[in-house]
Amino acid sequence: MHRLLLLLAGLGLAACSTPPAPDTARLVSLPVAMPPMKTFAGSRTAPPGRSNPAIARDFLDLSFELESGRKLPVLTRFEEPVSVRVTGQVPASLYPDLDRLLRRLRREAGISIVRVPPERDAAITIEVLPRSELQRYVPQAACFVVPRLSSWAEFKRNRRSAAVDWTTLTERKRMAIFLPGDVSPQETRDCLHEELAQALGPLNDLYRLGDSVFNDDNFHTVLTGFDMLILRAYYHPALQSGMTREQVAARLPGILAQLNPGGQRAPRSLAQSTPRAWINAIEEALGPRTSPARRQSAAQSAVRIAQEQGWADNRMAFSLFALGRLSLAGEADIALASFLQAGTIYNARPETRLQGAHVAMQLAAFALSSGQTKAAIALVDENIGPVAEAENAALLATLLMIKAEALEVEGRASEARAVRLDSLGWARYGFGSDQAVRLRVSEIAALSSRLKRARPS
Repeated sequence: MHRLLLLLAGLGLAACSTPPAPDTARLVSLPVAMPPMKTFAGSRTAPPGRSNPAIARDFLDLSFELESGRKLPVLTRFEEPVSVRVTGQVPASLYPDLDRLLRRLRREAGISIVRVPPERDAAITIEVLPRSELQRYVPQAACFVVPRLSSWAEFKRNRRSAAVDWTTLTERKRMAIFLPGDVSPQETRDCLHEELAQALGPLNDLYRLGDSVFNDDNFHTVLTGFDMLILRAYYHPALQSGMTREQVAARLPGILAQLNPGGQRAPRSLAQSTPRAWINAIEEALGPRTSPARRQSAAQSAVRIAQEQGWADNRMAFSLFALGRLSLAGEADIALASFLQAGTIYNARPETRLQGAHVAMQLAAFALSSGQTKAAIALVDENIGPVAEAENAALLATLLMIKAEALEVEGRASEARAVRLDSLGWARYGFGSDQAVRLRVSEIAALSSRLKRARPS
């Protein structure tokens, strides 16, 4: 990877152009018979590499605070076996994905949890809604979980009442998860993982975590080995609902020594806390209701704060990644430099290889649009593994589309067709409708359209 980054840096920042926008009026033709949708068969999760004292601190910060910063006075969890039902307009992909997740929770987190028919009462109700209906009431949320309720109708009646106040809970008995059903299978699955994990366990997100769904950077969307360890500790017999932070802190060292013996030998380093100023800058940079200029300025502020903090971790890299994304439209030199720096940080740690793959996708797009097809192919090949392990079909499909275009530019037509066909199977899961798949194919094809026109026939 280091050699490839040097090669890309050598392209010349000033000479690098922004990848062309797709001509959405001329969408690329897809096969008449699309390939079957591909899905992931099994999960392979690695245990976290941090020390148990660091994980204990993560557990406490995740479990005794809300994302808003409000403190939670006591630990709350289900004290009885957990039943889950699904209601509403259920897409075909949901049940297989949910059943896989429940099996993982039983096996990896040791939680007694089963799915029951929709007509049965259940501890957790997953109600599937049109996205427009969900966001009519909670515009900023792709999906969410609330306590003490079992239906959307109940939520609409109680959404401003104390019934949905997490800080008043002393034990979890009823939860409702609301997620959209008219989105891609991957988006529905991602909601299942994040919201079911929060219904069962921690409610907070921490930007310092590089190997967790409990992070608002949204790189990890399928529960990781760290997440399963946190949930297994959450439901350890030594803990129970109603315990204070101090009581839980006293028992965590013994719990983690039992569940994660490798963490007893790991280096004992603790990441710095994340200042609110950096979080505010990142939220403004990524916020949908801010002008592009203000978003880019906020990303620059996040980079500056990260530098002032002396960070060299995933928060520094995420600041650079955000700046790179926001600079693509008009300042390609800043975008490429930011991606190169972010990739160096992410790829230095095994737990952030997935984030590095997101950066690699951006770099591969730059390489393809500038004619560096071999670099584009190598970037894709080096990053397929962590993307597949993280079960990110949308990113996997995009990487394969870039590789297919690079192969076609090199005149390797039969290889390009095979890779493109493979990408379409993953794209059907990652992007959903044929129209969405066609749009992504068109976006990638636009990157190499100039090169194809220049190629001798």
